[in-house]
Parts: sequence; structure tokens; C-alpha cells
Amino acid sequence: VACKDKMDLAIGVAVGSSMQVALLLIPLTIIIGWIMGNDSMTLSFDGFQVAVMFVAVLLVNYLIGDGKSNYMEGMILICLYL
Repeated sequence: VACKDKMDLAIGVAVGSSMQVALLLIPLTIIIGWIMGNDSMTLSFDGFQVAVMFVAVLLVNYLIGDGKSNYMEGMILICLYL
């Protein structure tokens, strides 16, 4: 989609998919785990995990804000993933 100069659609699909995973699939997995008897599964995150998620959200927001991309922004996202 991005190759056809429809960057807004590509960004919308990527961000929308990430939001669906974060808001639906993770809590659903926890609830299914509780039903199966695994009570140790919780949504309680420690400080480091919360800080990493916060930095990731800020960085992605900064990078997709202008609707354009270059190789350096792509490299920053790859480094964030690693």
C-alpha cells in the first residue's frame, strides 16, 4: 500500500492492528488463562515494561506525525524493535 503512495492508509493499518492487539487480544488471553485455571496470569507490569511501552508510543507518534518516512526513521524503528 505504501508503494502506491497511500502512506496514510499504510500507517492506519499498522497502528490500528497494534491497537487491536493491545486492547483486545492481550486481555482476552489473560481471561482465557483464568478460565483454564492459570491464576498467575495478570496485567500487572513492572516499571521497566511500562517505561519501554511509553517510549515506544512516543517514538512511533513522533515518526508517523508527518506522514513521510525515510531510511533513518526506519532504522530507528528497527532499533526500537530489537
